[in-house]
Amino acid sequence: MPATTPSLGDILRADAEDFADAFGVEDPATEDNVTEEEAPKGFCVECKDQQAQAFCEQCQEDFCDVCGSMIHRTGRRRQHVLTKLDVAAPIETDDTAPAAASDSEDTEKEGEALEGAMAVTFSADSGRAETGSGSFGAWISERAKYIPLRLTLKERKYLRLLEAALNVSEYTDKVDILMYGNKTKRMVGQIRELCAILSGLVLASDYKAGQTLFEDRQFEDNEEFFQKIFEIGRRHKIMNPDKMRNEYGKLMYLLQDSQQRDVSELLGFSTLKPIKTVHAVLESLNVAYILED
Repeated sequence: MPATTPSLGDILRADAEDFADAFGVEDPATEDNVTEEEAPKGFCVECKDQQAQAFCEQCQEDFCDVCGSMIHRTGRRRQHVLTKLDVAAPIETDDTAPAAASDSEDTEKEGEALEGAMAVTFSADSGRAETGSGSFGAWISERAKYIPLRLTLKERKYLRLLEAALNVSEYTDKVDILMYGNKTKRMVGQIRELCAILSGLVLASDYKAGQTLFEDRQFEDNEEFFQKIFEIGRRHKIMNPDKMRNEYGKLMYLLQDSQQRDVSELLGFSTLKPIKTVHAVLESLNVAYILED
């Protein structure tokens, strides 16, 4: 006899056991159906795939560094005492024992490659990041080389001018079209046109500053200024990937084309400079040592 599809009324009126008997539906929430896989001996009880590196005296369980830090980061578990385990010798299971011997050479090579590298972990006891080896200050100093500096108020004003200039620029429309003529000259002409638009916007927003920059001066004389404007746009995009969705693509095409040898020679100046980072600013002020303090 085919199974009958239960109606909404049947579901509301029937008990769980009667419903299962009547329509042949198994209750997935019964304890008999729920089985929790136990972690292999010597492995983390939470993720079950990493070697245990710490033992919690209150939980009476083994954890790896990541799981132990995450579980004991808040609440009463912050007061738990985690004891480091001796993990010098790797734990071999039935599945990994044959492969351990064949991978010993690869492990040695990885160890040599990672020598001197720093592992930063979170300590549940102190609530701070700690390093397994090396200096935490050295790690911060190296990382600061890739952290862009936040824009100042004046730089944000220049950013608005750059966005406005890119918005009205027809660089990609004039360059990336099939037409007769020298493409290099079209690139140079469009780059100079964008610089002219920027110069006009700066002059309109701050007449004194614009007059100082552009009076009786050519584009080549203001190379540092244009480099600064374009660097501000690149730095802003790195810190805010969701911004400048339309203008940034045009800016990248322009800067890439400006690095071509023929274009660079005709243009007469460079449009690129390194991104201003935290480490670069501190180093220019001779105070980079505070990162390692």
